[in-house]
Amino acid sequence: MSVPDQYAAVVETARHLTQLLEQGCRIVLTHGNGPQVGFILQRSEHSRGTLHAVPLDSIVADTQGALGYQIQQALQNEFRRRGLTKGVASIVTQTLVDAADPAFSRPSKPIGQFYTREEALDRTRVEGWAMAEDAGRGWRRVVASPKPLRIIESDVITHLVKSGYVVIAAGGGGIPVFANDQGALRGAAAVIDKDIASALLANQIGADLLVISTAVDKVCLNFGRPDQRALDSMTVAQAKAWIAEGHFQPGSMLPKIQACLQFIERGGKEALITSPQFLSAAIGGTTGTRLTP
Repeated sequence: MSVPDQYAAVVETARHLTQLLEQGCRIVLTHGNGPQVGFILQRSEHSRGTLHAVPLDSIVADTQGALGYQIQQALQNEFRRRGLTKGVASIVTQTLVDAADPAFSRPSKPIGQFYTREEALDRTRVEGWAMAEDAGRGWRRVVASPKPLRIIESDVITHLVKSGYVVIAAGGGGIPVFANDQGALRGAAAVIDKDIASALLANQIGADLLVISTAVDKVCLNFGRPDQRALDSMTVAQAKAWIAEGHFQPGSMLPKIQACLQFIERGGKEALITSPQFLSAAIGGTTGTRLTP
């Protein structure tokens, strides 16, 4: 809930990531930005009427810069501590989406703070926002979450990785942008799923392995129930069957499994889901859940 708290989490993760570099891995890092976007939106709300509102695409860019800075610094400090010579680069990354994507006619992703019904009606009238009631807790702004089509800066990212850099990219799923008939880009008021965008980037740069670092060591069936079962591995067919049976929740594990499936079905070799502290062990094959064709 504060910048120092955020940085402490980044420092801890940087230690685990540096272990992978010492083992010879080449790494491209992506990250989420949900809470940070929410904080910026709240600050904008508090200054409403005094300062201009910040467009959502600019907010995503802002969070890429701030989080990229923290991740860069934490990694550089950890490298120095271990005597590791590595460069780190954060790339402000744009993600192409289709203006005709059905998500834009059915915005569903809640962002920002809660409002009363009267405030929500005012935001719709004045700002043109789509608003929706959220589980009895109040009203929130909802925006589109379109399908990512292409990571614009993937060639730059590939070049940097091949040159030996650790690259931080596609933060928050990337800044959503439209392209006109001539290829000129402009920002879109949307948010992109970070896991799906990460899988897309992994495919574009020819990554050997997509790793999703999350809050659990392994994916589980019947999660949170007495018959919970941790999975060491799953095939594409098994994953699809378990999705159909409702084992993975939409706001939790489901988008991660779907991202892994996308990566593999578009030519990726394998994907891995585990927690930060077990990254090294999971890549070594002793924990985590591995998805294969």
